[in-house]
Amino acid sequence: MKNTLFPFLLSVLFGNLFSCTSVSSDKAYRYGGEKLKGVAFVAPRDSLEATTYQPVKQINAEWVALMPYGYTREGTADFVYVKDNEWKWWGESPRGVAHCVQMAHDRGLKVMLKPHMWIGRGTFTGHFELATEAEWQTFEKGFGEYLLDFARVADSTEVDLYCIATEMQTFVKRRPQFWFQIIRDIKKIYKGKLTYAENWDVYQDVPFWNELDYVGIDAYFPLSDEQSPDVVTLKNGWKPHLKALEKYSSKVQKPILFTEFGYMSSDFAARRPWESDRDRPANELLQARTYEAFFQEVWKQDWMAGGFVWKWFPGLGQGERARDPFSPQNKEAEKVLEKYFQENF
Repeated sequence: MKNTLFPFLLSVLFGNLFSCTSVSSDKAYRYGGEKLKGVAFVAPRDSLEATTYQPVKQINAEWVALMPYGYTREGTADFVYVKDNEWKWWGESPRGVAHCVQMAHDRGLKVMLKPHMWIGRGTFTGHFELATEAEWQTFEKGFGEYLLDFARVADSTEVDLYCIATEMQTFVKRRPQFWFQIIRDIKKIYKGKLTYAENWDVYQDVPFWNELDYVGIDAYFPLSDEQSPDVVTLKNGWKPHLKALEKYSSKVQKPILFTEFGYMSSDFAARRPWESDRDRPANELLQARTYEAFFQEVWKQDWMAGGFVWKWFPGLGQGERARDPFSPQNKEAEKVLEKYFQENF
């Protein structure tokens, strides 16, 4: 006779586990903590100069996100990351990350440590998929070790916030049990605040927000199809997204943190802000307007816990442009950041 009791008990266990992680409430959520004013810091190839963080402080930012990458190939189960101090990118090694954290803390900056996975030549991580249970188990072992190793770095350096992973929507959907377990394991190591960074269009599908301190969203919400919209148009583009974000924050009774937000300094930057088409004509004024609209329309929301600007290149000299148009450095957008990060509203 087939034993149906064990599968039944498992379904009850996981059903109860998942249901208790979602708190539903009609009461509007009000975040009472500090606004996190941050920049997403590109991992340096070599050790930092003593002055590296000075431009960050000059724009009145108070946080940096450090992002050590691990690597895989599309459709394969092998996951590679630095387990010792030998790596071509010094800033992705545990020793390099620890040094970057210490330097930031010494200069009065707080740190979010935010591991990222890179697939092949840049395939979107949210669509990462494997074919068999054995492959998933192999991948989970390597990826889990990666998350736990950097949780140890977060603990030993007293990182202020640990973002457990970034944009893994298919993995989260297919393997929720892995995520509940890895969060428990991380909490045994690191006692600080936790978040996870999910893509802007699927954040409502994450089942474990109740286990974390912030709902983390990589906030590339589309705002306008126009080539170079004005601030009013951009602010109006935020309105439907704000309604959904407010509703969801009330549902889970958690603050929302934009673990990434940013725009390219080019035409059509607000149409699909997640795209990185570098062939578009430059438009630094549009980039500045997108930040103006963000601070005027989004930053003041009761549920908003702050955010991290994508992205900031260390060691960029005065007047130099970064290789990536997303960088606001030495552009009109930097002046907007400096203005609004200085204000408390």
